[in-house]
Amino acid sequence: MTSAIAAAGRAVRPRDAATLVAWRCGAAGLEVLMGLRAPRHRFVPGHYVFPGGRVDRRDYRAAVRSPLRAEVARRLCASCPPRLAHALAVAAVRETWEETGLALGQASGGAVHAELQALDYVLRAITPPQSPIRFHARFFAVAAEHLSGRLEGNGELLDLAWRPVEACLRLPIVDVTEFLLRRLLAGPPAAEGSRDVALFSFRRGVSSLRCAG
Repeated sequence: MTSAIAAAGRAVRPRDAATLVAWRCGAAGLEVLMGLRAPRHRFVPGHYVFPGGRVDRRDYRAAVRSPLRAEVARRLCASCPPRLAHALAVAAVRETWEETGLALGQASGGAVHAELQALDYVLRAITPPQSPIRFHARFFAVAAEHLSGRLEGNGELLDLAWRPVEACLRLPIVDVTEFLLRRLLAGPPAAEGSRDVALFSFRRGVSSLRCAG
């Protein structure tokens, strides 16, 4: 048990966060954009991850160029209110732009006005209760053709690159990333249509997967 949990007598409450899985079809099959979290980070240092981060207050009121598609919004709102659903989608786009230089929408004036209609919603995950830093993350996906800009990191993620999914499975990754990568071997996220969104969580220290919206 971590000192943070012991001090409070209970698990740390997860923070809302969002991740964006950017994908494209390459010569060796499906490729995704991933980077390495620097050793200085407190959360999963030294592991390869998709761009993303926690929701900020500004994400709730951010203006967008287009909203989420009705089906995507419906599936997302199965686990959160509409206001948070909007903020999560915006956070995924904002964090990706900040960490990679690639924008889903129009970037100007230090912000990106997102084209949320291009997003698919593919996974929900909650960090283990014993972790001192916890996130309730929603994973979105987008085809690379919708992104603009030059791939250029801001230091949050190192070794940023488009990599074949199978190559990513050989990198240092956490269990939820491995689960999603293996799922991607079956094909692009957009092909999932209205499939129920899986919840990746933990019970008694063991990973658990169920369809929960």
